[in-house]
Amino acid sequence: MRQTFTGARIFTGDAMLDDHALVIDGAQILDIVPARDRPNLRDGMLLAPGFIDTQVNGGGGVLFNQTPTAAGIRAIATAHRKFGTTTLLPTLITDTEAKMQDALQAAREAGSGIHFEGPFISLERRGVHDARYVCRPAINDIEFLCSLPAQLPHVLISLAPEIVEPADIARLAAAGVIVAGAHSAASYEQTVDALARGMTGFTHLFNAMPPMANRAPGIAAAALSDPASWCGIIVDGVHVHPAMLKLALAAKPRGKLFLVTDSMPPLGTDATSFELYGQMIHRRDGKLVTDDGTLAGADLDMSQAVRNTMSLLGLGLDEALRMAALYPAQFMGMRDRGRLAPGLRADLVLLDDALQVHGTWIGGQSN
Repeated sequence: MRQTFTGARIFTGDAMLDDHALVIDGAQILDIVPARDRPNLRDGMLLAPGFIDTQVNGGGGVLFNQTPTAAGIRAIATAHRKFGTTTLLPTLITDTEAKMQDALQAAREAGSGIHFEGPFISLERRGVHDARYVCRPAINDIEFLCSLPAQLPHVLISLAPEIVEPADIARLAAAGVIVAGAHSAASYEQTVDALARGMTGFTHLFNAMPPMANRAPGIAAAALSDPASWCGIIVDGVHVHPAMLKLALAAKPRGKLFLVTDSMPPLGTDATSFELYGQMIHRRDGKLVTDDGTLAGADLDMSQAVRNTMSLLGLGLDEALRMAALYPAQFMGMRDRGRLAPGLRADLVLLDDALQVHGTWIGGQSN
């Protein structure tokens, strides 16, 4: 079915357009043309590429680790869609091999990609991840991960470079797995070697990583000094001080930082707590914390992350929107989304002048 959207400004991912119409045919964008029809979107609205979130642990009261099913993924996606996210990677944090298999089956049934954050991470830098399941990968683990790109559209594994053999990182990358450094105490040299082997990203930059020091720059400095890799960042004013994120913006080439939420079940609900690994996580003052104050994911949605990027980091609207859509699409190799252009998928978000979400379309289908 052909639909025409007119009356709103259009952000294509490259430019802001006034007095233009977006035409879609079924699931795809057909064209962007000068507006001729009567407006059907309210004046003052902005039509932009739908947001892409590569790190989603939960939402709508559902935790993927507890509900690794297709229904669980759909419930999480429904919650995030209200905040402009049209593509997400359900993220399973460190857990059992059986849970990883369940998560794979769920992603297959839901037709989604997947993000395994762990279990091949540093015990020292595991954060809230359960130490019982943290491990080094065996041969069968690497073979399992290498098999995933043939089964799913997009696969991301977050690992500690010092825990996984360099040759195995190369195998994963060669198989089509997107490899990101995370929850790691790797040295600068170990990280640079992992990048040379095919690691292309870093998960929640600065978090679960040692602080940078003059004689021990570590994984974070390797991430900042490498021009080719991408870094996901949590812009909630809690996980990373805005000054550090501004440092990252200054160090990395444009397009290499993108927004993630690291969201948990409370997103889209009034819940004040949830259970993770048998312990209660509390929602307090914009944070999700254990009893001892350890951060456990973020109380953040993607539209708020966009607003924070402007208010806390001083970026313009166009760049904040790119960090929520175009750049994560480029990181994951999602060539059919992240921009508005003929032939791409009609994943759209409609925002008002306060950047509150008023509607989304996924493959041309409205919510």
